[in-house]
Amino acid sequence: MRPEVRALVACFRPDDCYGVAWTLLHLIETGPNPVLAAEPAPDADAWHQRLYRRAVGL
Repeated sequence: MRPEVRALVACFRPDDCYGVAWTLLHLIETGPNPVLAAEPAPDADAWHQRLYRRAVGL
């Protein structure tokens, strides 16, 4: 994962920050490289789980 994407992924918090999380999700998904190569841990937050599910088409 590129450093820029790592920085954006680290910005997710348990709440959606008044919609900012969806903007982050869009920025990450529209990047040039695959976002997540491995499934997040079971205890990963909902945004990381959502990002993975959308990347693999679940």
